[in-house]
Amino acid sequence: MYAEPSAGGPGRAPQSGPDSGTSFRLTPPGQQQGGAPQQRATWFAVVAPDHDYFTDMMTRSGPEAAGLYFPQYTAERRIQLTGRGQLRIGRRSQQRGTVPEIDLSASPEDPGASHHHALLAEQPDGSWVVVDQDSTNGTTMNGSPDTLPPHTAIPLNDGDRIHVGAWTTITVHLA
Repeated sequence: MYAEPSAGGPGRAPQSGPDSGTSFRLTPPGQQQGGAPQQRATWFAVVAPDHDYFTDMMTRSGPEAAGLYFPQYTAERRIQLTGRGQLRIGRRSQQRGTVPEIDLSASPEDPGASHHHALLAEQPDGSWVVVDQDSTNGTTMNGSPDTLPPHTAIPLNDGDRIHVGAWTTITVHLA
C-alpha cells in the first residue's frame, strides 16, 4: 500500500503513529501488507556517451554548441539502482555543494548537463521513475526530441534510454 504524503513537504515521508495525527501506516518498499518481504526486482543503469544522441543534439542546437566535440573514449559505468531509493543525476559543484550519485562532471565532463539535472526514484512497488529537475537543456527519452515536463514522474521500463546533457545516455535495465 502506498499513500501520497500530505504533510511534511516534498521529499519528507509522513509520520504515522499516536503522535503524528494520522491513522494510517505506510508499507515500506519491498514489503507486503503482512510485513513479509516481497521478492524485489533488481534494476541497474548503464551511463555512457551516445554518439547518435550527440548528433541529434548538435542538429537541434544553436551556435553556442558549435565548440562541442564528442569525447573520443569514455568507459561505460554500470550503477545498481535497487535499494538506493533515489539517485540524483547532474554535475558535481563544490561551490553549490552538489554531489549527485550519477556524476556527469567526471572526465570528460558533459557540459550540457545541469548541476541538478534529473532524479531517478524507486517506487514502493520496486519500479522506477525519472523526474527532470527543471534542467536548463531538458531531459528526453528513447530518442524523442520532446523534453520531459519538469517535476513530473515518468515511469521507466526495461531498456528505456534517458538522454541528458550533450552526449550522455542512461539506459535502465531490469535484471
